[in-house]
Amino acid sequence: MNKFNALSVFCGSSPGNDDAFYTEAFAAGRFLALHGTNIIYGGAKVGLMGAVADGSLSLDGKVTGVIPDFLMNKEIAHEGLSELIVVKSMHERKTIMNDLSDGAIVLPGGFGTMDEMFELLTWGQLGLHKKPIGILNTNGFYDHLITFLDSMVEKNLLRLSNREMLLSHNDIESLYAAMLAYDAPLKAKWIKKEEI
Repeated sequence: MNKFNALSVFCGSSPGNDDAFYTEAFAAGRFLALHGTNIIYGGAKVGLMGAVADGSLSLDGKVTGVIPDFLMNKEIAHEGLSELIVVKSMHERKTIMNDLSDGAIVLPGGFGTMDEMFELLTWGQLGLHKKPIGILNTNGFYDHLITFLDSMVEKNLLRLSNREMLLSHNDIESLYAAMLAYDAPLKAKWIKKEEI
């Protein structure tokens, strides 16, 4: 495989206070459009979500938004998308985004972004999918989280092979290449007492 047909992008509906977040989100959208990769995202026109969509659309990329009906006004749905899918719940949103994509890229964000990323990681850990999940670690935003995940491995609460399911790079080109080369772990998630 030399490209993904579609990738989910999880990120904040706020812009954050670091200009690099917006710049990198817009650039990631452009990169995916240049590589013929459709974006599946939360459907908002604001914050980093809007930046990713606008980056892709600036190069005539395909962008599909998936937004719960109760967030249509709060997150302010993007009117210029290739497609906007309105759903009833957050869970339905995540399920449809996963169904439509070959993997997921995680940009800076808050609780919603973490929820989306960790649910997809959990599904992968349980063998429900074999898709790559990658963090675009702009300006070290996720450094503390990465350290915390490594500590889970050190405490024998997370298999190293499951920890390695979450890829991380500081630039979109390296992240995309790592995701293309990804192989899902073969072992079950559970750590037996004799392995400790």
